[in-house]
Amino acid sequence: MKSLSLIVATLLISTLGFAQNIKANHNTDDSKIALQGYSSVSYLDLDIAQKGLKEYKVTYDGLAYYFTSEDQKKSFEANPKKYLPQYGGYCAFGVSVGAKFRVDPNKFVVKDGKYFLFLYDLEVDAQQLWLAGNHKELVQKADANWAKLSKQ
Repeated sequence: MKSLSLIVATLLISTLGFAQNIKANHNTDDSKIALQGYSSVSYLDLDIAQKGLKEYKVTYDGLAYYFTSEDQKKSFEANPKKYLPQYGGYCAFGVSVGAKFRVDPNKFVVKDGKYFLFLYDLEVDAQQLWLAGNHKELVQKADANWAKLSKQ
């Protein structure tokens, strides 16, 4: 009985650690739906934000990704890392200044084969702040910050 309790406790602790790691590395809530249900393939291949459909769902790295068609689903399955958002789907501008912010899935930039998502609310349009800056410099800052932020 003690062995079973130890195994259960170990599984619970490892699952909790995995869940915390998902939240540190991915901008998601407890639903574990990536990109608030928007299709990563639509961002990168079509340069548009499209809400995916549950019948075209793929689970990858503990998260559910939704797509608009079977073709999109197959594209993702063939090369999922290509279609992952930068900085775990957190606001790219926020990461460039050392912070994690939720995003508006309709605010994004596609550049150099990658897509970047941005915060948008009544006070801040982070996409416009990014576009007004130097893309290469902002990416360098965000990359450096993400190394630390992805562990928090």
